[in-house]
Amino acid sequence: MDSRPPTVFCDLDGTLVEHSTPTDAQLPSHKLKLLDGTLEKLRDWERRGFKILLTTGRKESLRRVTEKQLEEAGIIYDILIMGIGGGKRILINDKKPDNNLDYALAINLERNQGIKNLKL
Repeated sequence: MDSRPPTVFCDLDGTLVEHSTPTDAQLPSHKLKLLDGTLEKLRDWERRGFKILLTTGRKESLRRVTEKQLEEAGIIYDILIMGIGGGKRILINDKKPDNNLDYALAINLERNQGIKNLKL
């Protein structure tokens, strides 16, 4: 078993914060509405050494606005990946030859359910 902390790729809208329309989300005045348990779960992952990568379909040109919204909401992360679009997200990873364990996991949540009850 690998003792290194995992890397979590986590979508933003509808997963950490309440989903809103792209036209609303791009407004500098838009305030993110945290889903229940978001900050607690992110802090838990941070404490346990997880690498937190946020993903979003928001356009790269909205990076400054999005980073400001995340900061104001208190959302911590290591990397913000923008512009990935709204299509399917497919994670592909190799197995380690010494233990043949799966190193990729996908979790699909209902929109606006949040990450509070995830067990990682």
